[in-house]
Parts: sequence; structure tokens; C-alpha cells
Amino acid sequence: MKKIILTAAIVLGSLSIQASILSPANTITKTIFQDDYKEIDAVPAAIKTGLDNAYPGVKLEKAFVNSKKEYKIEITVRGEKSTVFTDEKGNILKK
Repeated sequence: MKKIILTAAIVLGSLSIQASILSPANTITKTIFQDDYKEIDAVPAAIKTGLDNAYPGVKLEKAFVNSKKEYKIEITVRGEKSTVFTDEKGNILKK
């Protein structure tokens, strides 16, 4: 009977040691891309007009443009931050 209890204790002890070893190869890396938008300093007047009409009291924080001439505009309206996508004519795009 002592041998059975001793064997069970050894087996359970060895299983718990192996269960606690973690391999660093099991890590997950998350990469975020910004959809090839590049930051710009100024936006065309048509975009400013379109945003003013759609969001009265809008304040432009940052502006980005991609190769398709689509603009990603970070704005603040009444203290609430948001991101809006427009084309070069000031039309708001759905994304």
C-alpha cells in the first residue's frame, strides 16, 4: 500500500512540474498598420468646408492622406474626439 501511495505522489509531482514550464515560442505578436496614410500639415479648402458643414464647431487635430487621395482626419467636436474619412472634394466616406 505504501508503494502505491508513493508511486502516485511521484507521478502527480512530476506532472505538475512539467505543466508549469512555458515555452517562449508560444507568444503572440500583434502588429498594427496604418493603411499607408501619411501625415500632412494642411488639408484642401474643400475638405475644411465639408467638415464645417457636416460638423458645426469642428476642430481639426491631425490629417493624413493615402495614395488614393483619401483623407483620414482626426477631429474634435464639442470636446469629443473622432476620426473621419473624406475624399479630396470633401465628401465624407464610410469606413
